[in-house]
This record gives sequence, structure tokens and C-alpha cells, in this order.
Amino acid sequence: MTANRTAILPAHRGAPWFGAALIAAVLCAPIAEATGPAIGAAEETPFLRPVAGNKPGKPQGVKRTGLPLPRFASLRAGEVNLRAGPGVRYPVEWVYQRRGLPVMITAEFDAWRKIRDWRGTVGWIHRSMLTGKRAVIVTAREVVLRRKPADDAPAVARAASGVIARVLACEKTWCRIEAGGIRGWARRAHLWGTLKGEKIK
Repeated sequence: MTANRTAILPAHRGAPWFGAALIAAVLCAPIAEATGPAIGAAEETPFLRPVAGNKPGKPQGVKRTGLPLPRFASLRAGEVNLRAGPGVRYPVEWVYQRRGLPVMITAEFDAWRKIRDWRGTVGWIHRSMLTGKRAVIVTAREVVLRRKPADDAPAVARAASGVIARVLACEKTWCRIEAGGIRGWARRAHLWGTLKGEKIK
């Protein structure tokens, strides 16, 4: 058997935000209806690491700035602190180590944003560490990217769990995404990073 596909691995620390910095040849079974590349995750890479010895504090209050909540954003840097409250006086509980990871903003306090990730981890991040660029993370074991938003459309690639992709458009139950220059339509139910029924152009 020969290596006949290219795997585009999730972004690591310092890599481009859409997750296409690391490319390697892998062995994989053919896609029945297409011969496109497979977008795959590497060995389990920690997206965030805990900071030992910290006790969470409580924010004194949360005020909004008028932007819609909840809404999605993505991490701007390859290392982002997640704090127990909206300010540097609150301890760092986790450190994200994945640039471009989508997060849901659920509350605001001055320059701080309360976020939740796809695993349900909650905390506060400074707004300078967030970008409005939309991204999604594949939550299914594998998702097939298709040329059109239809189950019978030709497949162009397969994306493994944990792959981060840039959002190009979303309509009804489908989203058009891109990772490593590969574009295709994927079922919204297999992705995390958009609101239910949200239309993105």
C-alpha cells in the first residue's frame, strides 16, 4: 500500500489560525464517491492546560456593551489565558494553546469576555485575545466535505475530529468551510462554532 492522501493537521501553537500549518502524507482508505484528500487530526494535542494552585474568584458584576449575546469568536493567539473572572486580579485557570479555536461569548465586562468552548469549559478572556474571524471545530468522529450542500453531492475531502476550519458560509443545516486550501460543505450538526439556524454569508 502506498501513501495516496494528504492529511492537514490541526493548528499547533503559532500556526495559521485556520489550522493548516502542518502537512504530512498518511495511509488511508479511499473515499467511496471521491478521491479527495483527508483532513485529519494528529495524535491528541492538548488544546488547553490547567494552571495548578489557583482558586477561582467571583466577578462583582457583568455588564453588556450592546453587541448580541451569545456570539462566536475565535482565539487570536497560540497561547491565551482563561481566567476565573474579568480582570488580571483573577487567577488563570487554563491556558489555551490552539490559535483559531472557536469560542462562544456569553457575557461581557468592560474589556473582558466570558466564553465557553465546545467542551463546556467556561472562563474569561481579554478581548484583545479574540478575533471576529469565524471558525468551527469538527466534533464528529469524521465529517465528509461535499461540493454542494447535499448528502448526494460528490465528496471532496474528509475531516477528522478536532480539525479547525474557517467558515465561509452557512445556510440551514450546512456550512461551507475551508482548511488548508480545501473547501467544501459539511453538515452543521457535525461542527461546533455557529448558532442554531444562523445564516453566514
